[in-house]
Amino acid sequence: MKPARLAGLGLALVVLAAFPLVFTNGLVTTLGFYCVTFAAAASGWNLFSGFSGYFSLGHAVFFGIGAYTIALLALHLHMTGSYSIFALVPLGGLAAAVIALPLGWVVLRVRRHAFVVITIAMFFIFQYLAENLGFTLGSQGVLLPIPTFPVATFNIPFYYSGAILLVLTVACVWSIRRSRMGLQLYAIRDDEDRARSLGVRVARVKITAFCLSALFVGMAGALWAYFLGQIFPQFAFNPSFDLTMALMSFLGGLGTVSGPIVGGIVLEAVERYLVLTVPDQNLYLIVYGVLFLMVVLFAPQGVLHPAGRGVAKVWGWIGRGGWRAQAAAPPASEPAAVRLGTEPAAGDDSSVRPG
Repeated sequence: MKPARLAGLGLALVVLAAFPLVFTNGLVTTLGFYCVTFAAAASGWNLFSGFSGYFSLGHAVFFGIGAYTIALLALHLHMTGSYSIFALVPLGGLAAAVIALPLGWVVLRVRRHAFVVITIAMFFIFQYLAENLGFTLGSQGVLLPIPTFPVATFNIPFYYSGAILLVLTVACVWSIRRSRMGLQLYAIRDDEDRARSLGVRVARVKITAFCLSALFVGMAGALWAYFLGQIFPQFAFNPSFDLTMALMSFLGGLGTVSGPIVGGIVLEAVERYLVLTVPDQNLYLIVYGVLFLMVVLFAPQGVLHPAGRGVAKVWGWIGRGGWRAQAAAPPASEPAAVRLGTEPAAGDDSSVRPG
C-alpha cells in the first residue's frame, strides 16, 4: 500500500475513533451511530451486488433476520440490558448468512433482470412471515432489554460497535477485491458466460459472495435493533432499505471499497436532518428517489470517480499552462485526419506519413 494511502487510512481510523469523544452531544452521536452502521450495511450489500453485477432488492430480508435474531434470543434467554447483548450481534449475522445459503441456491439460478424481480418477491414473503408467524410475535413487535448505560455516554457503546462492524466489513471487502474471488466476481459482472468458459465456478462464487454480504447486513440489523429497543415487521423488513443501500453504493461508486462508506455517511446525515427538521417524515424517500435518478443518469460510476478525474484534469491543465496551450494549434503528433474530422481510406497512411 502506498504511503499516502496508508496515511489517509490511519487518519480515517483516528477520526472514527475520536468522533464520539470530540462530539459528545446526544443527537450528534446518534447520527454517528446511524452513519457507521448503515455504511457497514451498504458495504456488505456492495460486496455482492457491486462486485457481481447482480442488483439485489431483497437484502432487507437479511437486515430483518439479524434484527429478529438478536431480539428473540435476548427475549427467550431473559437477558438484561448490558454489554453482553452485543455478543449476540455476530449471531444475527450468522443467522442471516445461514438463511442466505438456500435462498442464494434458488434465486441465483436466474440472470440479472429476473434476479431483481425474484429478490423483491423474496422480501415480501419474509415480511409476510414476520407479520403472521407466532414466534415472531406478529404485528405487536418484540421488545429488547433497555440498556443500563449511563445517560451521558449512552450512545458511545453503540457507536463503537458500529464502527468496529464498519472496519471489519471494509477490511473483508478490501481483501476480497484484491483476491482471486474478487477477480472472479468482476469477471462474472462483465461476462458471466465467458467467465464460466474460463473455468470460474460461477455458482459457487456467487453464493459465497451472497452469504458474506448477508452476514454483514444481518449484523447491522442486529445492532440497529438493540439500539432502537423495539422492532416491528414493517420496520425490520422495510422496502426502502434496499433503495437506500443501492443509492449509497451508487452515490459513492458501485463496486468500489470507499464508495458505500462515503455514500452511507452522506445519505444518513441527509436523512436524519430531514427527519428532525421536516414535518413530513417520508420526505427523505422523495429526496432519495430524485437523487437516485440523477446519479444513475449523470454519474452511474459514482460521484467520486468523475469528481476525482475532473480535479486531476484541472490541476494537470493548470500545470501544463493550459490557458496558453488552448489558443495554440493542435499538437503535431495528432493525425491530421483526426483534427479535421476525417479518416484516411483503408490502407492509406498518408495522413501520418511525412511529406
